[in-house]
Amino acid sequence: MRDSRRMYIFLLLLTVASFLGLQGWRTLLNNFAVDVAHIDGMGIGIIQSVREIPGFLAMFMVYLLLLVSEHRLAALSMIVVGLGVGLTGFFPSFLGLVVTTIVMSTGFHCYETMNQSLTLQYFDRGTAPLVLGRMRSVGALTNIAVGGVIWLAASHLDYPEMYAWIGGVVVLLGIICLLFDPSRKDLPVQRKKMIFRRRYWLYYVLTLLAGARRQIFVAFAVFLLVQHFDFSVREVTILFICNNVINWFLNPLIGKAINRYGERVLLTAEYAVMVVVFLTYAYTTSKYVAAGMYVVDNIFFNFAIAIRTFLQKIADREDIAPSSTMGFTINHITAVAVPFLGGLAWMADYRFVFIAAAVLAGCSVVASQFVTGQLRLADERAERAAERAAAGA
Repeated sequence: MRDSRRMYIFLLLLTVASFLGLQGWRTLLNNFAVDVAHIDGMGIGIIQSVREIPGFLAMFMVYLLLLVSEHRLAALSMIVVGLGVGLTGFFPSFLGLVVTTIVMSTGFHCYETMNQSLTLQYFDRGTAPLVLGRMRSVGALTNIAVGGVIWLAASHLDYPEMYAWIGGVVVLLGIICLLFDPSRKDLPVQRKKMIFRRRYWLYYVLTLLAGARRQIFVAFAVFLLVQHFDFSVREVTILFICNNVINWFLNPLIGKAINRYGERVLLTAEYAVMVVVFLTYAYTTSKYVAAGMYVVDNIFFNFAIAIRTFLQKIADREDIAPSSTMGFTINHITAVAVPFLGGLAWMADYRFVFIAAAVLAGCSVVASQFVTGQLRLADERAERAAERAAAGA
């Protein structure tokens, strides 16, 4: 950990910037879309689909590493996030939201790819889950601060001003990180090309299903509360603050739980609970039950870091960066399709969206049962490689 302390601080700053930008954007989005831009369920579904299109660019990020280092690309990406968020409030229309969302999302997805890659490279198998948990805890604390500021600012500032202030701070943090060099020269050089290996198949499947699960949570859970249960911007903000207070304390424990119980247990728990949560979303008539399910949904959403640590354990060290980019690309196959299809289903009956999500969560429960076997095979490959290296020496 000591050798990677500079990278830890670097990622910590970018984590604050990332959560600040995304949480500020998300907290205001649904009310901004409904009250100012006058967008319906179909429109919000399309915007959320558009938001995920830049995720397909992840497959090309590995080639950008031929021109710029990973840590500088991460910082530059955060500056783009800030610009996209800062401009959002000045374009209160469907087309305006589409354009600013693409700008914000392009930076965010590039950053997320680099963030995962750098974390898995610079921290060992025992430390990486703890670092990921701490980063999410810091992110939750950032979200609490964002919620508090928006709560206070909502009665004094309009949407363009709030978006501009949030975006400006994100840009500033990105510039600070751009001037900071946390890199080390003693780590394995990452392959600068796309790879698709059959032995990583379960990581690809889990990532594909996680993309669908994430989009139901991001695109439609809050929209359900706003449109169907008439949550105001302040009520949504209070809910976000409650979620993040819980996550602030809980996220470090998730990293410890991965080390103690393993990825299979946590992923199985997440997806099994999601079946119940999505079915409750579909059939509850109580705004308080729906809000409670959103809190539960948000807690278990964080268990997804187990997919990242699973990749670290099964992949060759040189494959971390290209495998991370491939994973993000696969994730967005469903991430792009689900909001659009969900928007169509919502127009018929919003319950269809959450029933379909429950089915996908059930598929994820099944897939997660193969984790232990894949980890065993990876350990056996590592042992054989060590034996060959010893024999060659």
